[in-house]
Amino acid sequence: MQKFLEYWPLILSLVLFVISVSIFLHWNNTALQVTEYSIHSKRIPESFDDFKIVQISDLHNTQFGKDNCHLQEKLLALSPDIIVITGDIVQASPKEKALQFARQAVAIAPTYYVPGNHEHRMDYESLFADLQTIGVTVLRNQNVALKNGDEIIRLAGIEDPIFDPDASVEDRLLPLIQKDTYNILLSHRPELFDCYITCGVDLAFTGHVHGGQFRLPFIGGLYAPNQGIFPKYDAGIYTSGNANMVVSRGLGNSSFPFRLFNRPEIVSVTLKSIK
Repeated sequence: MQKFLEYWPLILSLVLFVISVSIFLHWNNTALQVTEYSIHSKRIPESFDDFKIVQISDLHNTQFGKDNCHLQEKLLALSPDIIVITGDIVQASPKEKALQFARQAVAIAPTYYVPGNHEHRMDYESLFADLQTIGVTVLRNQNVALKNGDEIIRLAGIEDPIFDPDASVEDRLLPLIQKDTYNILLSHRPELFDCYITCGVDLAFTGHVHGGQFRLPFIGGLYAPNQGIFPKYDAGIYTSGNANMVVSRGLGNSSFPFRLFNRPEIVSVTLKSIK
């Protein structure tokens, strides 16, 4: 008893430390963060000024509140013109949580989706068919015109390279880009930014890297697949000439069970037309 009393302050401090770390990790992995950007370009038609695109990436079947109610509330509050999903909506089978979220998304705004690498691990044809039945536009090396009055912008989407490793990204992407319009690309992988630039993409939405999973203040992400340690493209917005790329930190986890200094992220981008 005497020894217990002697070490009681140390034991109490240790217990409080464990509780504090547990609370922080729970908050850090469940408290949704909205990051907002504005993209200015002379190539954006005037009718698309203030057009808002909300990006969801790397959900990995994660739930934020019962039936994803917290995620749905955030999306509703943002009032997007369109919602884009840039891959890894599932961890693998089952797909029900992903489909439930897709129903919520299409009820808020027109929703567009491209596959990530995790979809390839399941019966992806069934998933894509179900998403289309729900009302999601699945872009598998395709593009669509977004119209506002007489003006349009182009929205292209390419599959993750894992679906066809023998086909080059350039061969799949170049036919989708039209030089006389503003071209937005949905793609899972940010490390291909140079290729997107070469092909004439104006704005790319990507994910895949989970913000580096563990982030250090003033340094950024520690590791990203296909980029390695201290990745060049881990989170945020990157610019080269007139091209921009948004890298979402994503929402869920895949290989690692938790995030560190890296809250789950919803990205909102507002287009600004320069006259």
